[in-house]
Amino acid sequence: MTNRPRIALTLGDPAGIGPELAAKLMSRPENRRAARILLLADRSELEAAAAQAQVDVPPIGADLEDGIVLLDDGSAPTEPIELGVVSEAAGARVKHQLLRALALVNEGEADAIVFAPLNKTSLHLAGMNHEDELRWFAEELGYTGTTSELNILDGLWTARVTSHVGIQDVAALVTQERVVAAIELLHGVLRDSGLASPRLGVAALNPHNGENGLFGRQEIEVIRPGVEEAKDSGIDVDGPLPADTIFLQRDRFDGIVTMYHDQGQIAMKLLGFEGGVTVQGGLPVVIATPAHGTAFGIVGENVADLTSTQNAFDVAVAVASSRASGS
Repeated sequence: MTNRPRIALTLGDPAGIGPELAAKLMSRPENRRAARILLLADRSELEAAAAQAQVDVPPIGADLEDGIVLLDDGSAPTEPIELGVVSEAAGARVKHQLLRALALVNEGEADAIVFAPLNKTSLHLAGMNHEDELRWFAEELGYTGTTSELNILDGLWTARVTSHVGIQDVAALVTQERVVAAIELLHGVLRDSGLASPRLGVAALNPHNGENGLFGRQEIEVIRPGVEEAKDSGIDVDGPLPADTIFLQRDRFDGIVTMYHDQGQIAMKLLGFEGGVTVQGGLPVVIATPAHGTAFGIVGENVADLTSTQNAFDVAVAVASSRASGS
């Protein structure tokens, strides 16, 4: 790796606010100095994004310290993609550029990926029939280890034992092995981000922490043994703790492991919707994106908030740099 991490950047769904956000991100000279930005887009798409965001097209050139590398492969659609609308064409464009980003990683030409918001329905129309994009990334990378979508807000990271599954399936999927794996994954990524000794909390599954088995025995038979196993391996972790109060104790923790999707997501979005970041945790390369969607309702108005996209870029730069230095 060069002295600056190489960040493969995609514009996200062309029908949404992704191109506007990516253009604003690249317009900041400090971002271009922090990383070598490899933009996966055609020049026409870059120029359209810059116009939408009302910023100047950034300097382009592989040898420029204050520029970007434009990886134009001449594949931009000949027919315009309608803004603010779900479509197979938009999903196909996202897939094309994400596959190019993954190829750069596999070839050792990129150290991290940042993608602007995408639309899951458009991706499904384009053939991405996976539980979520994390499983798709893992398959494309040939990775079979433990993965978890991680969410970050104001320095607090969350991981999940289960993710995009129906609530009726959650209890059976909460096993000691999966609890330990989620704790270890979150601990490892937090260390990669620069924290030497992360402090973790683990949420209970059942109301009132199971009330000593009255409302379920997962806390006694599965979650606490998993927490103790992780403790024995040297991880600073506490739990299970009642899910309805654990986020009130967030100052005690750098990361919280939840049992299912909304248990953590509702809390995080109430703590602050703007600024959230999603990391595709567990993969051999850091992949980060803003935690919000394509916001079709404000496309073209140049009012999209850059905070989450900027935070995703900062996380990718920090983790890629830390991994490169071995710290």
